[in-house]
Amino acid sequence: MIDPLSSLLRAAHLLSPVDLASTVAAQARALGATETVLYLADYEQVTLLPLPGAGVPERQELPIEGTMAGLAFRRVEVLSSTAGEGVHRLWVPLLDGVERLGVAELVLPEEPGRERDDALRAFVALVAELIVVRDAYSDVFSRLRRRRTLSLAAEMQWELLPPLTFATDRLVITGGLEPAYDIGGDSFDYAVNGDIADLLVIDAVGHGLPAAVLAGVAISAYRHARRNSLDLPDISAEIDAAIAGQFPGSQFATAVIARLDIDTGRLRWINAGHPAPLILRGTSLVPLPPHPPARPLGLQEAEPVCCETRLEPGDRLLLYTDGITEARSPDGEFFGEQRLADFISAATAAGDRAPETVRRLMRRVLSHQVDQLQDDASIVVLEWLTGEERRLPL
Repeated sequence: MIDPLSSLLRAAHLLSPVDLASTVAAQARALGATETVLYLADYEQVTLLPLPGAGVPERQELPIEGTMAGLAFRRVEVLSSTAGEGVHRLWVPLLDGVERLGVAELVLPEEPGRERDDALRAFVALVAELIVVRDAYSDVFSRLRRRRTLSLAAEMQWELLPPLTFATDRLVITGGLEPAYDIGGDSFDYAVNGDIADLLVIDAVGHGLPAAVLAGVAISAYRHARRNSLDLPDISAEIDAAIAGQFPGSQFATAVIARLDIDTGRLRWINAGHPAPLILRGTSLVPLPPHPPARPLGLQEAEPVCCETRLEPGDRLLLYTDGITEARSPDGEFFGEQRLADFISAATAAGDRAPETVRRLMRRVLSHQVDQLQDDASIVVLEWLTGEERRLPL
């Protein structure tokens, strides 16, 4: 058998992103796939959109809820079905690490044996990596993922974001933003360097483009300070100075700047006028030590106080903006901290991994407001020492 991985790698050196779908379909025939279609999730993670190409069969977009493809995406599992003689279909998640990009549909004449099944999974894993690499210098995949036009503010915020999900065998970090096509001042960032995980969740004052510009300056200042190995109070001071220096007129951003020692579970954070972090242990909220918030970034007059606690294995840390908890139903009921904690706990008990939990949470927050968010909403969930990634089947 021709090694399809080597063949695809050779083809990829000079591969245009617009030709990726057709090249993948052609190379997959060496593994017995008569048809191969790649689907990418849209920005809201509601729909799977087929990537077109020469020689690729036409397909309709598929909802993530209620379809076999969507189930493979939600569960991060390879699913299969037989549709008559000679038509065996595999749905394989497209993963960058543990971040879900979409799914691959492979049609085979029969159910694959163990060796061919392993080869198909490895092939799809390589395809996912090619999508990520090619996405860095092409608009092909970004255009496909848009079911409608992003606002300019949303364009800026999506470009600022790190991958929505990152994991090692020590922790999982996953985030979400809404409204996906019109996000303004909400954003987040993180970095994992050795035994330290740094996180930021920020809510810039105002809406639209001005808020996005302010958030962009704040996150750039955060990264600059973090990469210079500054401690949390000094990081806060640099962000504060950047905002105050560039945005006169008392503009500001609220934020939580956090740092976790991955080896010990020691968690330190600065609360700059922001909703306090939540820590879930099992199904219970963990009381936090007294931690009066500092003034928002851009308005600080003194060095903020650094708060501290210690996580236990399996704890989940939630950093979020008030667009989550203050989402209001038509009858005036807030979504609230307790409903947020209960949702995360129930999803975890049901076996949902962190990325799926956050995806479903954002849908729930939207439905609570009848799909009309009154404010941006963002969240980052960190799970410490869960070991969940080792059970990924791919």
